[in-house]
Amino acid sequence: MNPATKPSFLLYGANGYTARLIIELANSFGLTPILAGRSMAKVKSLADQYGLTYRLADLNDASAFDALLQDVSVVLHCAGPFSKTAAPMQQACLRTVTHYLDITGEIDVFEQGMKLHSEALGQHIMLMSGVGFDVVPTDCLARYLHDRLPDATHLQLAFFTEGGILSHGTVQTALEGLGEGGKVRRNGRIEKVPNAHKVLTIDFGTGQGLPCMSIPWGDVSTAHYTTGIPNIETFIGSSMSQIRLAKLGNYLGWLLRIGAVQSFLRRQIASRVTGPDQMSRQRARTHVWGKVWNAYGQSWTARLHGPEGYTLTALSALTITKKVLVGNWKAGYQTPAGMYGADLILEIAGITREDVV
Repeated sequence: MNPATKPSFLLYGANGYTARLIIELANSFGLTPILAGRSMAKVKSLADQYGLTYRLADLNDASAFDALLQDVSVVLHCAGPFSKTAAPMQQACLRTVTHYLDITGEIDVFEQGMKLHSEALGQHIMLMSGVGFDVVPTDCLARYLHDRLPDATHLQLAFFTEGGILSHGTVQTALEGLGEGGKVRRNGRIEKVPNAHKVLTIDFGTGQGLPCMSIPWGDVSTAHYTTGIPNIETFIGSSMSQIRLAKLGNYLGWLLRIGAVQSFLRRQIASRVTGPDQMSRQRARTHVWGKVWNAYGQSWTARLHGPEGYTLTALSALTITKKVLVGNWKAGYQTPAGMYGADLILEIAGITREDVV
């Protein structure tokens, strides 16, 4: 198929680490991204490299953004930190009647999107955050578990990446949350808790238990909308030294929130963090664990296994983008598994799912 005849979508933040993976894989999905961002030098260089068209606009310029979106039906937003960039992009999509997708994992961004549900219905567009590793695999596992135990009142989700390396954007987003503590959902409401307030030992199917500390993962928001379960906790596989360090943050949160400290850490990230190379991504594996239980003590546990997080993000984001482009969408604010079901994740090559007896 000639690239000019393939369905196209706008990829904003095209020069980011994950966006580059999406560019490299888009052709295999029969899609052509229109590259977009703020920097002429970075975006044009990418467009020349891949033989793609590009556009420029700053999120702070509403009129330029409206012009950017006028003739596209779907935006895949990859420019973090999403706490700053999601709202202006969502508003531009509402004004121009453009479907919105992003790859965030930030709880506040998910909650912000849900507040736009009525507006999205009125404009007859879909808003969907978290079409990547945050939160497609965990959201799909939450839906799978709820489908098996529909009266579940509690949900725990955990993930662990063997051999994973973080990208600049991911570390930058994590930096913003330093000193803010954790979050859980209790009786339907999101509540703040201390960092690593709970530690579980979880078998991800690797043959041994791994210590996992609670973190404020996106499913604290999304899994509730997908399943209706009122009590949700999320965890990450860690080492005991990492857990101790996280707990230390409960006492140093005031220091980590100081602007000068944040600025210093941003400079360190910019100079030292790049992201995993192709060989590292191929070696790494992602494991996801989930458990639900109800008021009668009945429970169900299951696991997912698949590619590492960045590869998984690119594949799941393109899978969902293609669905929207062919008309498989629903107006309003939607979650990945709420819209496409528990088996959405199984459409991605290399994913397996198992019940835990």
